[in-house]
Amino acid sequence: MIEQEQVLDALRAVYDPEIPINVVDLGLIYGVEITADGDVTVRMTMTAPQCPMSGYLLQQAEQGVRTVAGVRNVKVDLVFDPPWEPSMIKEDALKSAGILTDTPANPVEGDCSTEK
Repeated sequence: MIEQEQVLDALRAVYDPEIPINVVDLGLIYGVEITADGDVTVRMTMTAPQCPMSGYLLQQAEQGVRTVAGVRNVKVDLVFDPPWEPSMIKEDALKSAGILTDTPANPVEGDCSTEK
């Protein structure tokens, strides 16, 4: 039997070309269903409904899932409910991409946000 974690691991190899974070950690995978026969359905969204890379990402996701041993058929459903938002990105992914650091930003002298 195929495990959900195997499918998610395969999807972690798929990166949004505009954001250096894989589709799982980016929060684009909304669900994975696996039948006993090896059919896999992935519910996936995009960062925006008009994403120019949606076709590419859907194709890459399907190809990635096909690499899992025992997978017979793959269906990737594109959904937009609930809408994706940046808070869905895993914090560890933001840190490893260099987008978020553990140290608070140092206020810049003269910056309006530091004035009292």
